[in-house]
Amino acid sequence: MSGAPTVAIIGRPNVGKSTLFNRLIGGRDAIVDARPGVTRDRHFGAAEWNGRRFWLVDTGGMVPGAHDQLNRAIRTQVEAAVAASDVVLFLVDVEEGVHPADLEIAQYLRKARRPVILVANKADQLPNDTRHLVFYELGLGDPFPVSAAVGKSSGDLLDRVVELLPAAPEASEEAEIHVAVVGRPNVGKSSL
Repeated sequence: MSGAPTVAIIGRPNVGKSTLFNRLIGGRDAIVDARPGVTRDRHFGAAEWNGRRFWLVDTGGMVPGAHDQLNRAIRTQVEAAVAASDVVLFLVDVEEGVHPADLEIAQYLRKARRPVILVANKADQLPNDTRHLVFYELGLGDPFPVSAAVGKSSGDLLDRVVELLPAAPEASEEAEIHVAVVGRPNVGKSSL
């Protein structure tokens, strides 16, 4: 998937980033745990939706204002993921509402100048769940409610991701595969 676009998943600890990552790649590559800080480095996975391939990047939980070595290292990884991404999924938790860390991360994302989808996770009561509406306060557009744990609205989210990805490059002649059939005389090359 060389040259495929990149989608980064970021947010504060324990909002369901790794669960969403696993859901969107269709596997269990990322470790999911109730304890915060389990994901520390970027974790990459290949994803495909409606014929579009892209890289998905799971990141550790960002804790704005934390200055210990671990949180500085996680923030460095998150910033690298955002800088390399074509689209950012900013995950928030509808069960906890708007957290001060969410406000700081939103401010950081506005400065990063990347397309952002504000994903309101843990909206398990869709379509009747309206708790995601409080996230308009973050100023990042319409909050997109999902339940990563059970997969509710994950297809709709992927539709939105694909809409924001850069246009796929036209296939060039250099990208075509050429095959040659070679061998000794009378071994069946023409029959093949």
